[in-house]
Amino acid sequence: MSKVTVLKFGGTSVGTIEKIKEISLYLKSRTQSDEKLIVVVSAMGKTTDSLLGQAAEITSNPDVRELDTLLAVGEQNTISLMAINLNHIGVAARSLTGMQAGIKTFGKHTKSKIADINSDFLLEQLDEFDVLVIAGFQGFNENQEITTLGRGGSDTSAVALASAIGAPCEIYTDVTGVFGTDPRLYPDAKQLRQVSYEEMLELSALGAGVLETRCVEIAKNYHVPIYIAKTLSETKGTWIMENTDLLEKKVVTGVALDKNILHVTLTCEDCSSNFVEELFNQLDEEGVNIDMISQVVFDRMINISFTCKKTDEHFLNTVINNLSNGFPTIKKHIRDNCSKVSIVGSGMRDVSGVAARAFRLLCKHNITFYQVTTSEISISYAIDEDLSEEAVRLLCSEFNI
Repeated sequence: MSKVTVLKFGGTSVGTIEKIKEISLYLKSRTQSDEKLIVVVSAMGKTTDSLLGQAAEITSNPDVRELDTLLAVGEQNTISLMAINLNHIGVAARSLTGMQAGIKTFGKHTKSKIADINSDFLLEQLDEFDVLVIAGFQGFNENQEITTLGRGGSDTSAVALASAIGAPCEIYTDVTGVFGTDPRLYPDAKQLRQVSYEEMLELSALGAGVLETRCVEIAKNYHVPIYIAKTLSETKGTWIMENTDLLEKKVVTGVALDKNILHVTLTCEDCSSNFVEELFNQLDEEGVNIDMISQVVFDRMINISFTCKKTDEHFLNTVINNLSNGFPTIKKHIRDNCSKVSIVGSGMRDVSGVAARAFRLLCKHNITFYQVTTSEISISYAIDEDLSEEAVRLLCSEFNI
């Protein structure tokens, strides 16, 4: 078979019919070089927000199964239009929903995860068609119900499809690549030509909005090289690859900011250790992803702090209310005006003093942090939201990001 590549185009890239036509011409030029393409697309522009708005006009708490069925409409609209145009300009193309493409999922509605992909079917389709246009962000579960993958789901779909058929993955968006931090916060931020899977994984998990964490995890686990670039631009993008393949390693690669967090502190007096076990079991059952975990135990008082996404607040409150029944002394303190600022770099393994420089810098500028956690290649601070952007700029300047 010809070379196969997976390409993904985000919502702004396919936001109008004219943009879909321009991308179609680009895809045609790729197929003329004896290349087969799997093209994963998002919903056009603000379609998903519009669909959510329609549901909100009915209820603030829609049934999640029906919400998945509604949200899947956006990507199906895009795949149909693009396949229609590709065939119109002479490219043999077929559109496929997540279910038609054999993307099997598991887990909760609106935040499902990919379990398996029918790669044999896709390869058979590529024998007949030059381009398969597949709806990102969606799949189907064991009950044959439409499911969606949550934030960044189309990126996850693309990388999972690439891993299933052993192909590279190109992700096209409205930015030229991965920067050391958001240029809107720090205009002097430099674009990275290469970044390791683990660095990108940390940056994504810690708030950088370029790629969703699950997408990078799949790429790392299955050695899928990812290229991120601006749609239909000649500007070179960023390669995400194995750490051993990097030509240059920086001590600090990037600074991430996540304003979409809650800082949660739970205190339970006269509690046994099964309080912590029960807490994490229920958080897992509700699908609440938590980060920056720290725990202090004094006699029979347990104090545990962590962060989670603001979008999980409803699920978090469900857990806390449930726990209150079995642990009546539990007290909660939730900061919703808090942000997480993180510095990331694989070079931190081999260079000492990075943490000391960061602590001195924040203290010098009177930026208080409520919690600090570290990994082998990152340091994260929970700080007041109104000081977070200043912290990003200071850290970027300090580490030449």
